[in-house]
Amino acid sequence: MTSICAPPLPLSSRVDASPSASVMQYAFLSPPVLRSSSFCTSHAARMLDPEQSRMYPSRGPFKQQRCRTPPPPTMASVERGTTVAMPARLAAMRTFAAAESLLFAPHAPPATDGLPTLRVIYAYPNTYTVGICSLGFQLVWAALATMPGLTVSRLFADAAEPLPADAVDVLGFSLSWELDYVGIMDTLEYLDVPRRAAARADGDPIVFGGGPVLTANPEPYAPFFDIVLLGDGEEALGDLMTSLRQSRGEGVDRVEMLRRAARDVSGAYVPALYEVVYDGPTGGILSVKPAAPEVPSSVAKRTYRGKGLATSTVVTPYSAWENIHMVEAVRSCPEMCRFCLASYATLPFRSSPVDELIPAMAAGLAVTDRLGILGASVTQHPQFGELVTELADDTKYNGVRVSLSSVRTNTVSEELARMLVARGSKSITVAVESGSARLRTIINKKLDTPDIAAAASRAAAGGLSSLKLYGMAGLPGEIPSDMDETVAMLKDVKAAGKGLRLTYGCSTFVPKAHTPLQWFGVRKTADGTLKRLGKRLGPLGVDFRPESYKWSVVQALLSRGDRRVADVLELVRGYGDSLGSFKRAFKELRGCLPPLEWYAHEDWGVGEVLPWGHLTTAISEDAIVRHRDEAVSLFRDD
Repeated sequence: MTSICAPPLPLSSRVDASPSASVMQYAFLSPPVLRSSSFCTSHAARMLDPEQSRMYPSRGPFKQQRCRTPPPPTMASVERGTTVAMPARLAAMRTFAAAESLLFAPHAPPATDGLPTLRVIYAYPNTYTVGICSLGFQLVWAALATMPGLTVSRLFADAAEPLPADAVDVLGFSLSWELDYVGIMDTLEYLDVPRRAAARADGDPIVFGGGPVLTANPEPYAPFFDIVLLGDGEEALGDLMTSLRQSRGEGVDRVEMLRRAARDVSGAYVPALYEVVYDGPTGGILSVKPAAPEVPSSVAKRTYRGKGLATSTVVTPYSAWENIHMVEAVRSCPEMCRFCLASYATLPFRSSPVDELIPAMAAGLAVTDRLGILGASVTQHPQFGELVTELADDTKYNGVRVSLSSVRTNTVSEELARMLVARGSKSITVAVESGSARLRTIINKKLDTPDIAAAASRAAAGGLSSLKLYGMAGLPGEIPSDMDETVAMLKDVKAAGKGLRLTYGCSTFVPKAHTPLQWFGVRKTADGTLKRLGKRLGPLGVDFRPESYKWSVVQALLSRGDRRVADVLELVRGYGDSLGSFKRAFKELRGCLPPLEWYAHEDWGVGEVLPWGHLTTAISEDAIVRHRDEAVSLFRDD
């Protein structure tokens, strides 16, 4: 009997596998919000408030697109770890496809290069309703569907286009939320593909993945992937497909195909080509070394530097954001908050010029009346004032509903508020992180407390009815008095924004790879802080919405995990995807990997080898350490 701590098989070997699975998402763009310490599928909801979809009826030309009746049962939410039969998925997809308004022609020109055609399945880890509202999923699907030399089928947990009848050459996934790994396993099992890359043979598809979670730290999931595309996918995706087609045309085996992809595709990381050496089964990492001399010692993420950014390729009433046309205004964030994955892992900051955004918005308004302006820091757009003026033009946007992502306090003006009200928005969202000025300095949040209250005043004067603030508990360097300052700040904001409904959403700090706070674990005091905040904010009339502390611990495990955590994920899926299952898995694997405490809670030394240390971003490790040291210099003991 094989030991539960047995090392993975070599790349070229094959064993019988009995995986289990559901469907996963593949999106090389960030999800709508990449705040470091949020952990749930409400990332997107923070960016575009679903309440706004009920504010206005559709204007005339678009009424026929709205979903008048509930979807059939097969389109409903699918429990994790369950599967929907293919006939039901096909039937559901016919309903969904009939309602789609496509903004691209999904027919690739014939290939003229003489290379073989690849059969590709592009899968999302959740239902169609959730998956189709991902701008990244839309972008990659459109790119694949228009590439010569490919046939592409979409696959969701509850819906599917007809899959290849004989064999699949390529299977693509995305990971935008840590727990979506369940969908990877479900899909692999559903398609009868060995769960672990080491168990796949030449007849199995090449399994690749991308997205913000994998770009930050792919190591907990590395055993399940043949290839991980790090960073932006606009150009890397085409390069990868070309490399795979060339290898298939030359008839090389699987191992050589992967080696060529790693060599020829910038940003392509093949985990099997790197050997991880541990300090014993329960110790840290001693080294991560290339498995062969020709393999580079590190892999850099891919950065797209095109003029325009992403826009929706499909609009549908069956999306979680009904009939929305999404336009990416900016990518990354220049503020460099020290906890933030969006700042550090996706640099450099890029914006789509307004003269590109206007026709992009117009294309969507040909089929819908709802716009979503996306980006981690939209109001940092260098032409944001021009964009607000454009959207305020009633001759072009009367009756259009506009949803805007989180904004900075110093950009909240009466003009912005009036434009949003005229375009159907009732609220505005600001990430403040803490009411403590000292704590905001530690995390490099360039924000003064009076500015927050002033923003609330301007929002109310401009006609908005709700202000949503987001913060964090358990930030490194936090002391008890910081909570008092947060309560005081919210009192001031409540007084300044007379008539505004004030909501304070609060998550627990979770360390993210490639950020200056990656070495700090989850503070156990955060749980108590959340509970105390709830007791104190209720009497003030503040709608307090805390996120789960316990799930934040699981998120930290996945954010800082190494390849040994893959064993935990497999056991958890078998036990049932619950908090208790993680503790049970660590108990069963005791002696095979470090305890959960080490991954999630302990502070790590700067000199330790990080699981993701061989994967690089646009900012150097030395710069990250300097930012970390600046933060630590502001810590206090009281």
